[in-house]
Amino acid sequence: MNLFESTANSPDNLIASYSDVIAVEGIVLTGEGILPRGAVLGKITVGGKYALVNTAGTDDGRRTAAVVLAEDVDATNDDVVCSVYIRGEFNDNALLFGGTDTAATHKATLQGLGIVLRGAVEVN
Repeated sequence: MNLFESTANSPDNLIASYSDVIAVEGIVLTGEGILPRGAVLGKITVGGKYALVNTAGTDDGRRTAAVVLAEDVDATNDDVVCSVYIRGEFNDNALLFGGTDTAATHKATLQGLGIVLRGAVEVN
């Protein structure tokens, strides 16, 4: 049994500050397809699963931002158990939204949840 696993770390500028970043388990809804780390998700009111936020989408909870996806997922054919951020400071330029939504569309809602969006300078 291997007690330690080592993986490569590749910075992506998603997290703007490591103070109070909190991730919990979530489930991305089947049919959402491939979503990258940094996708902003809404919480479906029936069942509590997550889908890509989109103010023009179905009025089932996905119109309101709730969390930031903490890892890449493929929910094309199955629900995916994953990590989602419920608190922290995030680079608004590194986030993905559905439809024509932008960080400005959801900034106030997310801030009320403890998810702060701010610009960050990319470091190479």
